[in-house]
Amino acid sequence: MREPIPEKPSSTVSPRLLLVDDEPGLRTAVQAYLEDEGFEVNTAVDGEDGWQKAQELLPDLIISDVMMPRCDGYALLKKLRDDERLGGTPVIFLTAKGMTIDRTQGYQAGVDDYIPKPFDPEELIARVRNVVRRQNRLLAEAAHFADADMGQIARQITEIRSLLAQGDSPQSKEVQLHNFTPREESVLQLVAEGLMNKEIARKLETSIRNVEKYVSRLFNKTGTSSRTELVRYALENKLVK
Repeated sequence: MREPIPEKPSSTVSPRLLLVDDEPGLRTAVQAYLEDEGFEVNTAVDGEDGWQKAQELLPDLIISDVMMPRCDGYALLKKLRDDERLGGTPVIFLTAKGMTIDRTQGYQAGVDDYIPKPFDPEELIARVRNVVRRQNRLLAEAAHFADADMGQIARQITEIRSLLAQGDSPQSKEVQLHNFTPREESVLQLVAEGLMNKEIARKLETSIRNVEKYVSRLFNKTGTSSRTELVRYALENKLVK
């Protein structure tokens, strides 16, 4: 029977939010609502400003208007999803566009929730808390399963290194060439060192979701299907130190 997944322990650190909206009055009101509920809130005046501040702050959640000058909500969302450090950051669209087709477009673009204006402050707070809880739950699950596998994988990696050092493991006939990106090379090196996804994410200042994406790419590029196989392959082909 699978052990229950522990809830993320409570912390005195408030979730850090970034609010992106070009309407000063609404921006001030929403910031006040959220801060009254214990959130730490930073603001940005449009999508371009939001993108710059997101890179600096690495917020836990972004709340963004859709219709904005310079860079609208969809353009901001695309930049976030394409970014190595911010790709897994939850995003809520806060917008006057409330038609079903607009909500569908938002979800297809990768938004986590969609709140049409005008909105009830209590509903806003509830939705924000729900997205934050969901994100914490996902991180707790990833950490739980990573911790469960870490000891076994570490032992396997130690055995592989020992075999290679003794010359008992079959060597590749020739060194394979791979078109790894710099970030994939970094992830591969850390995997070979026995680090789990949450530890790699912390070292590279990115999300666990992004680390999983890079590990999956490494599996595809090397033709392996597990971390142990990946490490063995990397060591045999001298792809890691």
